[in-house]
Amino acid sequence: MNDTPETLALTPIGRIESDYPDKFGIPRQPGLADAARASLVLTPPHDDPLTVRGLDAFSHLWVTFVFHLSPERWTPLVRPPRLGGNAKVGVFASRSTHRPNRLGLSLVELEGIDTEGGGVRLRLRGADLVDGTPVLDIKPYLPWAESRPEARAGFAPEAPTALPVRLNPLAEAALAARPDGASLRALIHQVLAQDPRPAYRKGAEERIYGVRLRDVDVRFRALEDEGQTRLEVVEIVAA
Repeated sequence: MNDTPETLALTPIGRIESDYPDKFGIPRQPGLADAARASLVLTPPHDDPLTVRGLDAFSHLWVTFVFHLSPERWTPLVRPPRLGGNAKVGVFASRSTHRPNRLGLSLVELEGIDTEGGGVRLRLRGADLVDGTPVLDIKPYLPWAESRPEARAGFAPEAPTALPVRLNPLAEAALAARPDGASLRALIHQVLAQDPRPAYRKGAEERIYGVRLRDVDVRFRALEDEGQTRLEVVEIVAA
């Protein structure tokens, strides 16, 4: 029998540039905020255009990456947000970022490949990756082999319910002054609709939260509106 090495050395093939400067607020699964812009910039020696020849024939990619902002410490039990942040399940029965090797897997849409001027930049859509994320590998997604609609999804059988989001006049004015105001507005709505507050926070509260998107800090609060929680953006300021 071949001996299995006790440790493995992995070298990143590139880094992510994204609309998420900070991990707080990032949707907990890919595809929930398709207004999010991201690029995977390959690094030498993996940035040879030959490495991505034929990749433009595929619409989606699997991205294997490292949760580099998560602590290296891990525990056998974790508290998934979908269970309210209180119930515990085994780490391998979850998609928690606190894992033994901090490996992540994300399915993203490939919008284009830029190779002009040397190097390789993959333009991605719907990524749930913080800026600076080290990427270990990419593979094309094959829907006929990897899509299983009949599969059981445990404690997360369907997408989370989206909360209504409203921007107050001050926040709307800040967006109107930006050339990317329309796309940033869409990103704000999609991110906040997932309720980025800690899982144990429910309903209205006085606290003002801030989530960084692109080059701004989006400050919001939770309100009750006819028995339903909604999030209101109260201010958008330079980060």
